[in-house]
Formats: sequence, C-alpha cells, structure tokens
Amino acid sequence: MIEPLRPSTTSSYRPRVAIHSHVKGLGLGPDGVAIPNAGGFVGQEQAREAAGVVVELIRSKKMAGRALLLAGAPATGKTALALGIARELGPKVPFCPLNGSEVYSSEVKKTEILMENFRRAIGIRVKEMKEVYEGEVTEWRPEEVEDPLEEGYGKRVSHVIVGLKAAKGSKQLKLDPSIHENLIKEKVSIGDIIYIDANSGSVKRVGRNEAYAKEHDLEADEYVPLPKGDVHKKREVIQDLTLHDLDVANARPQGGKDVHSILNSLRTPKKSEITDKLRMEVNQIVSGFIERGVAELIPGVLFIDEVHMLDIECFSYLNRALESNLAPIVIFATNRGMTEIRGTDIRGPHGLPVDLLDRCMIIRTQPYTLEQVSQILSIRAKLEGIPITEDSLKVLAEISSRTSLRYTVQLLTPAGILSQVAGREQVTEEDVKEADVLFFDAKQSAHMLAEQGDKFVT
Repeated sequence: MIEPLRPSTTSSYRPRVAIHSHVKGLGLGPDGVAIPNAGGFVGQEQAREAAGVVVELIRSKKMAGRALLLAGAPATGKTALALGIARELGPKVPFCPLNGSEVYSSEVKKTEILMENFRRAIGIRVKEMKEVYEGEVTEWRPEEVEDPLEEGYGKRVSHVIVGLKAAKGSKQLKLDPSIHENLIKEKVSIGDIIYIDANSGSVKRVGRNEAYAKEHDLEADEYVPLPKGDVHKKREVIQDLTLHDLDVANARPQGGKDVHSILNSLRTPKKSEITDKLRMEVNQIVSGFIERGVAELIPGVLFIDEVHMLDIECFSYLNRALESNLAPIVIFATNRGMTEIRGTDIRGPHGLPVDLLDRCMIIRTQPYTLEQVSQILSIRAKLEGIPITEDSLKVLAEISSRTSLRYTVQLLTPAGILSQVAGREQVTEEDVKEADVLFFDAKQSAHMLAEQGDKFVT
C-alpha cells in the first residue's frame, strides 16, 4: 500500500478561529488563586478559583455522584469555565458539549440521547505495537487521473503523495487513494505531526510541530516535538477513543473482540442498533482491556448547556446516571432563576428539581465590568487578526452595556471589513458605529416587533 518516493513541495497552513479558541485553562497560580487576566480569561476570579477546587476533587477521584452547576446571566463565561476545567484535566480528556434542547427528537428517545452523550464523554486509551510511518507533514496532495467510467467528464484520485520528515531523515510516500479521505477527516495540514499505519493505512494526527507554537495560537492546539529516529519504524501507538466509538464498533459485524478487531471494525460502514445489551458487552470488553494493561479509562467532561430545557424524565435519568460506575464529570449551565420544571407544574430554582440540585456544587458567574469587556474584546480582536484602536474598544464596551457582550464580539468582524473597505489600517470609532447601525441586537429587534408587530406574519 505504501512505497517511498522523492521529496517535493509544501503548502500553507490556515488556522481556524472558534468562539473559545483562546481558553487554555482556568488561569490559576500555583496557590490556586486566579490571575486577573490569564488562561484566556478576564475577571470571574471567584468562579475560576471554585472551578480549580472542582478540578482537584476530580483528580483525587472525590467527585463521584456529584455534578457541577454553573449559574449566571447570559455571556458571563459559563461555557468557557466548563472548557477551562476540561483543559486543566489534560489535552486528551474528552469534552462533550450538549444543549438541553438537543434531546428532543421524533426518532430517538430522550434518555437514549443522554446515554449516548454520557458515553461520548468517557475516553479509553488503547495501546498497540505497530509498524508505522511517522513524522512532520512537509507536503500532501492527491494525484488525479481521468475516470474512464465518467466519459471524460470526471476525475478520480489514483494515489496520494505525502511527505514526512523525522529527526533522522525524510520520505515521500505514495499512498492508496483510500487514505485521501482519512487525511481530510483528520484535518491534516502542513506542519502537523502524523503517523500512518503501514498495514491498514489508517492515519492519526498527533498534534502540531512545536516549532509553530506561539502565544494565543488560533487553534488552541497541542504541540509535539519532531519524532525521533527514522520515518519508518515500529512504535507503541496510542489510540484515543470513547465508549461511544466502541459501542458503534461493537454494533458492526466483526471478526473478534480483541483490540485489533475492535479498531478495524470502526472503519466498517454497516451497523445495527446500539442496545443496552451491546453496551454491557462493550463494558466487559473494556474491563478486559484494562485488566490486561492495554487500555486505561479516562473520564471526560459532559457539558449540558441550558439544562433548564430538560424535562422531569431527563432529570430522573440523570439522578440515576450520576451514580453509575462509568460516569463522566457532568457540568450543567443555566441562565434561569426560579422557573417551571418542564413536564411538571412545579417551579424550581434554575428549572431543576430539588433532589438533582442537591447533588450539584453551584458556581455563580458575575456580569463583566466595562473595563473587563474592553479587555475581552481586545483578546478576541487579536485572535481574529483585527487591528483596532483603544478608543474603538471603549465604544464597543459602551455598546455592550445596552446590548450584550455576544453582540459586540460579533460586531468586531463587520467593523474590520468596513475599515478595510475604507482603506484604514485600524478599526476606528466610525467603523464600530457604522456596524452597530447596520445590524440589530436582540433588544432592538424585540422593540421593533413591539412597535411594528402588525407588519409581520403571526
């Protein structure tokens, strides 16, 4: 499947920006005290210190049977706090976000969706000795040829060229066209460290070459050193999976229940329904892996945002699931006060039943000051590569006082475009004000509907 070729060219790396790319951790000092502006956080010192205590409880395995509830107004950093906890626990800890409204489906039971996400948030690290090609990607490109079946109108990938560099040399590999999809799925780009299984052709992205590391990297990526030795070698390969991955693999036709068969079945498209019986079989397989020392269990973080959207059936399920031996760290978030518990006519704090609330450690998040909003906007502008003046940041902060932080963060990019169109090198107050006029925030839109509701379809 793999044969060496001659070395060739490289291509560019385009970083991606996500809403919480800047979050690196909780930004705590060695003594557990929050550093004012650190880890991608601004303010929220008390909430971050409380989250740090929760991290220590998790590490010491004393969080069993409990959940964490983050309660606060919209745009006060609840999701960032949950992500910060996951970052503090380690780069390979699964982080599974779920919105409360996602459990409602006409095809799948609510409790089934919750169970699936519970198992997505529990990682398993499997170790195997394999013959691999490992190194930094110096190039990769598909080679296409005319497809005779398409009568000259189409092309197909004949093979894929991948260049890899290690400490003791480099190789250019000619790969089977089936690997093209794996490279795309792993989002491999120039400068990434990957390994390719010489037998199966499976591709695994390990991280990014540490030579590309810099402050406030847009990917919030893991950096790894250039692999030692030659490109072609035998090494212990670590596969990071989740229990849900193994559920899916176990639901497919397979040749056995050893590590190799389970991992190979992940690439088989045909599958059947995942039942409780299948999940019990997976649990037994995982227990066997752990006893033989070829795998370890890694409880991750299940983050349920807008938890007040769940109903009494879901809350009853969560009460039981939190007591399970195979349970992730569960973090809830809500911006509600006293509100009705869905599925009942009872009002409860944060829309949660009291028996579930008793299991929760509750952390409050506080609204940001104008100065803190300005600092947050400065971080976001830097991440997105938008040069902006200090006066413009102050104007945006003032706009946030009558709208919301989310709205002002969203104004950054339009203001940057308006600045470029006007030929300015930095975003000015004029650009910010023009962008604010062009777009409506939620309050403005609601006010307009109240005044002109008769002009809309109801």
